[in-house]
Amino acid sequence: MPWKKKGLRSVVAISGATLVVGMAALMSAVIGSRSERQMEQAIGRSLSEAAFQMADKLDTDMWARSNQVSVLARIDALRDWPVAQKLVDELKAKDHTLAWVGALDTEGRIMASSGGILLGVNASTRPVYKEGIKGHFVGDVHEAVMLAKLLPNPSGEPMKFVDVATPMLNDEGETVGVLATHFSWDWAREVMLTLMRPMQDRRGLETFIVSADGTVLLGPAGSMGHPLSVGSLAAARTEEIGWAVETWADGKSYVTGYAHSPGHASYPGLGWTVLARQPVEAAYADATALRREIMAWGAGFALLFSALAWFAAGWITRPLQAIADSAARLRRGEPGVEIPEVRGAAEIADLSRTLRDLVASLTKTRNDLVKMEDAAYQDRLTSLPNRRFFEQYAEALANRPGTQPFTILCLDLDGFKPVNDTLGHQAGDAVLRQAGARMSSCLRSDDVLARTGGDEFVIVINPIPGRPTPVVAEIAERLIDAVNEPVLVAGRAVQVGCSIGIASWPENGTTLAQVLEQADKALYTAKRSGRNRAVACTDRADSCTAVV
Repeated sequence: MPWKKKGLRSVVAISGATLVVGMAALMSAVIGSRSERQMEQAIGRSLSEAAFQMADKLDTDMWARSNQVSVLARIDALRDWPVAQKLVDELKAKDHTLAWVGALDTEGRIMASSGGILLGVNASTRPVYKEGIKGHFVGDVHEAVMLAKLLPNPSGEPMKFVDVATPMLNDEGETVGVLATHFSWDWAREVMLTLMRPMQDRRGLETFIVSADGTVLLGPAGSMGHPLSVGSLAAARTEEIGWAVETWADGKSYVTGYAHSPGHASYPGLGWTVLARQPVEAAYADATALRREIMAWGAGFALLFSALAWFAAGWITRPLQAIADSAARLRRGEPGVEIPEVRGAAEIADLSRTLRDLVASLTKTRNDLVKMEDAAYQDRLTSLPNRRFFEQYAEALANRPGTQPFTILCLDLDGFKPVNDTLGHQAGDAVLRQAGARMSSCLRSDDVLARTGGDEFVIVINPIPGRPTPVVAEIAERLIDAVNEPVLVAGRAVQVGCSIGIASWPENGTTLAQVLEQADKALYTAKRSGRNRAVACTDRADSCTAVV
């Protein structure tokens, strides 16, 4: 019956096309969705890392400026006003970020001033004097007032300063004046441009520096001086570092990395927050292109196979059914399933081989994405470096000629398992993130903190040429105190402790494996000795001693 034969051809043709399109759509959805998640996480982590580096650089520079002014104020020559005039001019000439520096007497009169600007003027009403006469003062960003029309301003934009002032004392400890400085806020723009240069090829990338009251201190045109209210800004003040996908005031969605400025060493910080954002559509561009390519290939194959099926319905029906069954099992996610390699007409064999190649190609793409994920050097939960990064970094450090001795701390959270057992893994994850952030805040920017698995962390205290060697016992004590601070999870205060094992290279081993083994033994000694303490190896004979 002719109509039945025609109907059979139609069914076979439509079935072939539907099969291939369905497979392409399924793989496109799976791979595209996974690619989007992976890209979102990779971009989020990189943006949060960039924000953290900028916040850390701003804090480090402000700490250096604060210390610089404190040291300069102790110079006896600054109390001799004519000599002080030469000194402040020399300071201004050597530091391009120093917009103005002056020495004021106890009445607030400017007795020495870089370039002679405002010399003799009474500045007793200005915050730089009013706060500086009381004690060491670091002020937040503000626009120039008295100096606005007296200093060169090539850009024409409002001049902004960061103030640092401190009392000048005589030999009896009496206040005889104030050393006042205005550092140009353009310094922060230089930091931003320098740190963001490696990411300048990212479409739509923008960076913000926000004050403690939520005002944009530095950012894209039109944003400076305006209040900013986004969820990541509030999150930064509790989590300090992280990333989120959120909608901004312009109604667009952005992947936003954030980092809070906690200060550095003796400098407590001014509560700044750094935000780095990229539009979601730009972040997902590669994943969208991959999804479209998969669909295009699927549509092309569907057209080819439906035409072959129309002209070879009698030969195609049986092997095509076998292919369709395998495809259905693939769709259900059954393991070990492959498209069968059937025999018969050349077109049928081509169909079978082509489908196998398509699935193999899509599977290879998926496996490549998995390998890319496995090759990542960052722990997804805490945004810290992972075990692979630590091992490669420490090995390179130990094998590099001329490396100074360095110390490794192995850390394990005490009381973490009950948190997971009683409050769930989400609570445990929150505790791990907070613990990682707190440990980071106890370290210098040159030290390395990595999460090696579960509730285990490891720290490399780096040697820094020209700087004093840090006291490891003090670092360990800060780490224990920081981790012991309660963490608020779902309205409950959760507290965990921290045990630390300490070993040094090359004192406790000439290879990384030996040093890690000693640090691990010291860690277990700390746990056996009552937990929440630090124990250090003293030699290679497994001798350990408590340091905290």
